[in-house]
Amino acid sequence: MAAVQPLTLSKVNDGVYRVLAGTGDHVGNLKLIGGQWKFKAIGYDSQGEVIPGGGPLTDRHNTTFASLDESLIATALAPD
Repeated sequence: MAAVQPLTLSKVNDGVYRVLAGTGDHVGNLKLIGGQWKFKAIGYDSQGEVIPGGGPLTDRHNTTFASLDESLIATALAPD
């Protein structure tokens, strides 16, 4: 899963950031929920349909963060 790194964030609005893999692929979103940022994994099937909770970071789905520290988030979401 080396192609996932480095992860970057792209602001959608004040409560949502897209999480992009090193390839530019959309692998999830960070959503501000109850004062914490929660990672929501995203995958896509062969027809391009969204698979909520899927994709290369499915095992990190619902990981929470106190702040939008891109370095900390990238490290925490990095595949094993």
